[in-house]
Amino acid sequence: EQFSTAGRSIKAGLTACDIVSKWTWAATLLQSANVAYKYGVSGPFWYASGATIQVLLFAVLAVEIKRKAPTTHTCLEIVKARWGTAAHIVFLVFCLLTNIIVTSMLILGGASVVNALTGVNIYAGAFLIPVGVMLYTAHGGLKATFIAAWGHVAVIYIALCTFAFLIYAAPNSPLGSISKVYDNLTQMGLQRPVDHNKEGSYLTMWSQEGLVFGIINVIGNFGTVFVDQAYWQGAIAAKPSATYKGYLLGGLCWFAVPFTMATSLGLGARALNLPISLDESNAGLVPPAVATVLLGAGGGFLLVFQLWMAVTASGSAEQIAVSSLIAYDVYRPYVNKKATGKQIIFVSRMVVLAYGVLSGVLAIVLLKIGLSLGWVYLFMGIVVGSAVPPIAFCITWNKISAAGAISGAIAGLVGAVITWLAVAKGLTGQITIATLGGDFPMLAGNCMAIGMSAVVCIVVSVIKSQEYDWTMMKDIPLVEDDPNAFMADDQDSPASLNWALRWTYYTGGTLTLVLLIVWPLLALPAGVFSQGYFTLWIVIALVWGLCASAVCIFHPIFEAGGHIKNILLHLIRCQFAEPREEAVLDTVKDVMPPQDIVGAHPLKK
Repeated sequence: EQFSTAGRSIKAGLTACDIVSKWTWAATLLQSANVAYKYGVSGPFWYASGATIQVLLFAVLAVEIKRKAPTTHTCLEIVKARWGTAAHIVFLVFCLLTNIIVTSMLILGGASVVNALTGVNIYAGAFLIPVGVMLYTAHGGLKATFIAAWGHVAVIYIALCTFAFLIYAAPNSPLGSISKVYDNLTQMGLQRPVDHNKEGSYLTMWSQEGLVFGIINVIGNFGTVFVDQAYWQGAIAAKPSATYKGYLLGGLCWFAVPFTMATSLGLGARALNLPISLDESNAGLVPPAVATVLLGAGGGFLLVFQLWMAVTASGSAEQIAVSSLIAYDVYRPYVNKKATGKQIIFVSRMVVLAYGVLSGVLAIVLLKIGLSLGWVYLFMGIVVGSAVPPIAFCITWNKISAAGAISGAIAGLVGAVITWLAVAKGLTGQITIATLGGDFPMLAGNCMAIGMSAVVCIVVSVIKSQEYDWTMMKDIPLVEDDPNAFMADDQDSPASLNWALRWTYYTGGTLTLVLLIVWPLLALPAGVFSQGYFTLWIVIALVWGLCASAVCIFHPIFEAGGHIKNILLHLIRCQFAEPREEAVLDTVKDVMPPQDIVGAHPLKK
C-alpha cells in the first residue's frame, strides 16, 4: 500500500508540487517557447491556459475518488469495478498508450536539447533520461517521486525566474528591459510578419494560428491528464482534504511555467532575431539558443539542468504509473489473484526497470522515423482523446453503461484517425508525416476524438442503460490494512468532502471560464498591444512566476515543519529514529478518531 499510494497521506503543498513536476514535460519548456517564437504573445497564453484547465477540472475527479473509491490503487480498478473485464482491458490499452506517448515526448525533447548543447550522442541521451531515474523510483515507489518532485520543481522555478528577469529586468543583458523587447518585437513584425496575425504583429491576441493551436492544446491535453494513471495516482496518494486544494493550487502554479517561460525565452528569441530555422524551432531548440546568448555556456548548463529536472520528474511519475497498472491491473487480476504485498512490490520494481529501458528504445525508434516533439505533441489527442468522456463519466455519472463506454472510446478513436487522414488528404492532396502534422488535420482529428466519443457514449447508454450503485465501488480490495484509506472526522469526513466537491465544481468551472474565455476576450480590444499594455502583460507573467515559485518551494516546507524539526532534533541529540511499531501507531492516531483507535490495528494492545 505504501509503495503504490504513498500512504494516502500527502498534503496539499506537496500534491501541488507533484502536479507541477509531472505536468512539466520537455514540451512545456520547449514547445511553449516554440509557439511564442512563431505566433507571438498568443502562443504562451494558449499553451498555458489550454493545458491548465484539465488539472483544474481533474480536481473534481480527485475529490470523487476519495468519496466513492477510497481504497483504489489505479483508475482502471474503478473501471473494472464499474464496467467489468471487457471495459477494463479496453481502457488498459488506452492508459498504457497515454503513458507511452507522454514518455516518448519527454525523451524526445530532452535528448534533442542535451545533444544540441553538450554534444552527447542523441541516442545515448534517449537512454540516459529514463535510466537516470528508474533506480530511485524502483526503490522508493510513489513517495520517492513525491519527495524528488519538490527538489525538481525548485530548480525549474529558480531557472525560470532567472531567465525571465534577465530578459525583462537586467540592464546588462542583450535585452534587459520590457521597452527594448517591445521595440524589437514591433520591428520584427514589420520585417518578418506573422501570417494571419493582426497587422502581422507578434504583439496581439488576434492570431489565427495561435487560436487553432489553443484549441488543439485544450482538447489534446484532456487525454494526457484524464487517461494518465500518474494523475489518478497523485489523487489517490493525497489526504482526502488535500486533494482539491493540491490540484487547484498545482494547476494555477503550473500555469506560470509555460506562460512565464515562453513569454520570456520565446519572445526573447524573436526580439533578438536569432537565426533559428523552423525545423530547429519544432525540435525545441529556441530556449537553448536564447539561454546561450544570455549567459553563454552557463546559460546552456542552467537550461539543461532545468530540462533534466523536468524530464526526470515527469519520467519517474510515468514509470511508477506504468508499474502500478501492470501490478494492479494485469498481474493481480489475471495472473495471481492472491498476490501478497511483497509480490506486488517485486512486480512493480521489475516493471519500472523494464519500462525504463524499453522507453529509451522507443524514443530511438521515433527519432529514426523522424517525428519531432511538436508533431507528437499535437498527435497525442487523436490517439487517447476518445477515452476521456468514458473515464470522466466512470466516477461522476452512474447511468453510463459498459456498452456505452467501450463503444464511445473505440468509435471516437476510429473516427479521429479517419478524420485526421481525410483532412490531410483533402487539404494537401497527399498523406505524409509533414501533411499529417499540419494544424487543421490535427485540429479536426482531436475534435472528432472527444466529440464523437462523448456522443456515442451517451447515446448508447441511453439505449442500453446500466444504473450503478456507488457504494459497490468501496469494495475494491486493499492488499493490506491501510487506515489512511478510510475517511475520518473533521476535514476528511464525508460531509466535508461533499462540501469540497461543490466548491471544486464552482472554483474549477469559474477558473476554466476565466482562462479560456474571459481573459482572451478582454485582450482582443487591445488589438496590437501598446507599450503600456505589453508592460502590464509582462508584469503579470513575472509576478505569477514569482508567486508560483514561492508557493511550490516554501509551502511544502511549512506543511512538513513538524517532521523537519523532529528529524533535526534527533540528529542534534544523536537519537535513533522511533521503532516502526511506534511510527505505525502515530500514523493511525493522525488519521482515526480517538474512540476508534483501540483495536483498529494489530499493533495496538
